[in-house]
Amino acid sequence: MATPTGAKTGGKSKPMPKKQLQHFEKRLLEERKRVLKELGHHEDMMTQTSQDSDGDLSSYSFHMADQGTDAMEREKAFLFASQEGRFLWHIDQALRRIYQAPEMYGKCQSCGEDIDYDRLDALPHARLCFACKQREEDGKKSA
Repeated sequence: MATPTGAKTGGKSKPMPKKQLQHFEKRLLEERKRVLKELGHHEDMMTQTSQDSDGDLSSYSFHMADQGTDAMEREKAFLFASQEGRFLWHIDQALRRIYQAPEMYGKCQSCGEDIDYDRLDALPHARLCFACKQREEDGKKSA
């Protein structure tokens, strides 16, 4: 059974069909739009003052625990925003591969083999095949 990303022929794999590239481009653009919306939401959370959040008209908090809760909420929003920012970077890198070198999209950046269609369908920003990603993860665990 041939993989949807292109069958191997004579040691070389064929580039991904244009229709599939368009499918993954659409998926990446939709995901990019979702991430930008989330980042906007996190930015709103980080810039919201404690007065805005609790409706208090005074600039002084009545209790130190309220200040701690507000600080924790801002910290969580920052953490989520930084994770989304990294995810956005990976999406943008995948879109660059599609636009600048479409023959390289869907190819593992480590071994050069085709990335399995199911993996790309689940993670259209994937840059490594499953085996190379597993080796990368194992290397991080032992370090």
